[in-house]
Amino acid sequence: MAPAIAVRDAVARYGTREVLRGIALEVAPGEVVAVVGRSGVGKTTLLRLLSGLLVPAAGAVAVDGAPVGVARRRKAIGLVGQDARLHPWRTVRRNVSLPFEVNPDDTADLALADEWLEKTGLTGAKDRYPRELSGGMRQRVALARALVLRPRVLLLDEPLGALDELTREDLRGELARLWANLESAVVYVTHDLDEAVLLADRVFVLAGEPATIVATVPVAFPRPRHERLHLRGDFAALVDLVRSML
Repeated sequence: MAPAIAVRDAVARYGTREVLRGIALEVAPGEVVAVVGRSGVGKTTLLRLLSGLLVPAAGAVAVDGAPVGVARRRKAIGLVGQDARLHPWRTVRRNVSLPFEVNPDDTADLALADEWLEKTGLTGAKDRYPRELSGGMRQRVALARALVLRPRVLLLDEPLGALDELTREDLRGELARLWANLESAVVYVTHDLDEAVLLADRVFVLAGEPATIVATVPVAFPRPRHERLHLRGDFAALVDLVRSML
């Protein structure tokens, strides 16, 4: 099976500063990978490369067999950040349907928006405005908006980072449930090592200056996974292994 994401010796620079060097990775359709690393190492920069928002200074990034810029124009890439970035003057439903409206070749498909509102547990809130939502609900809206076009690749940049622990636990479970029924490749950036091991099939460890992927750690725990998995000794040992590589 061809990879959903393929990166070959990519280099990322901001001006003359080299942030990432020699990045090489593949992610299969339906696979969930986590990216971890110390603060400022370049995790978000890696997502910018994968999303087509940053052009590599060298090397190549392909999504679904096409150059990442082409894949982005095809709307094959969904992106969710720590800030939901909802339009405050639009209802939940209209925020989720926005991807159909920004392309003049499309018209708003509210039926499809409603489908994803149901899948993310937001049907009862579809006519509310962002100011009326909790942080967790706003992130659900951002997730539904990213998924409404059924992207081949879903990129998440610490989407739960600003939430309290109980809300994080709830949304981790919802994310895992949604991913189980998706064919999208998922790249999940997090600073939480427990979260990385709980959610991912593999963990990429980013380290160095300029940074590169220094290790890929497979996670073999069967799915579905429960939050209580973190109480197991083999889970803790795997988290410690990842930590030792940072």
